[in-house]
Amino acid sequence: MIDPRALPKAELHVHIEGTFEPAQIFQFAQRNNVQLAYPNVAALEQAYKFTDLQSFLDLYYAALAAIRTERDFEELTIAYLQRAQAQGVRHAEIFFDPQAHLERGLSFETVMNGLWAALRRSRSEFGITTALIMCFLRDQPETSAMETLELAIPHRDKIIGVGLDSAELGNPPSKFQRVFDRARAAGFLTVAHAGEEGPSEYVWEALNLLKVSRVDHGVRSMEDPKLVTHLAQMQIPLTVCPLSNVRLRVVDRMQDHPLKRMMDAGLRCTVNSDDPAYFGGYVADNYSAVHEALELTDDDLVQLARNSFTSSFIDDDTKQLYMAEIDGLVAAI
Repeated sequence: MIDPRALPKAELHVHIEGTFEPAQIFQFAQRNNVQLAYPNVAALEQAYKFTDLQSFLDLYYAALAAIRTERDFEELTIAYLQRAQAQGVRHAEIFFDPQAHLERGLSFETVMNGLWAALRRSRSEFGITTALIMCFLRDQPETSAMETLELAIPHRDKIIGVGLDSAELGNPPSKFQRVFDRARAAGFLTVAHAGEEGPSEYVWEALNLLKVSRVDHGVRSMEDPKLVTHLAQMQIPLTVCPLSNVRLRVVDRMQDHPLKRMMDAGLRCTVNSDDPAYFGGYVADNYSAVHEALELTDDDLVQLARNSFTSSFIDDDTKQLYMAEIDGLVAAI
């Protein structure tokens, strides 16, 4: 078996706030004089028993209270890059949620300066190329998303695209069509979470109204044969997050996950970690989990890794360099 940690890969669906490990939460809280609802790390970890997406989000947003300064954002990002390097990540397109910080009184510049202080060192120190994707919180009003977009436009040189995340049910992509139109006009690429807890119709809306280049999650696309055919024909990437899907009860067991069926249907799937500090594993851990539960072959794992680079927003020359790394690994087996 190919060691998933040794397999070069891109990570296209990871929320930097979702890499906030329990020990780091307490470290930041103590440094910033923030009182947490849990007495210690063990008690916090016991709360990581989620019944659905909303139960996770409630804890996720509460933990963000411990992040206050540029230093916090920088250290959070460096910690992720260290783990990503150990997991075989060569390129990471990282989501961040500025609205969750703006509503706590932080400035957009505090968030950006902290993230960028880490990311500008990512290639030289960790061998990882990176890009930032700013996500809008879909359970917030359209006006809030538009205001946040205007704050981001002066940072266009550091933010490659915009996305859509948070509570999906009852918050269809169509709610943000005007925001995404404005974002594309400003030069941003677009992606969106769709078809996780929400129906396959949300995937159609993300494609037709938001004109996304990738669909984040998209596992419920399998409920719509016409959508499956369209996704396969157009080779629209899906950034699948298996451990997340199990922990948030999108599927009951990893053995029930549709990833193998999606691949067999010709969909361009990638495997990612989503919010790894909360869901029990980083990206290579997700590869290992689906390999075991779905009986994926080495060829399947290699295809997933190739898909990750093909589906990324890096330039073709850099993609070919990373693909050559995969070829070298396969040749050495």
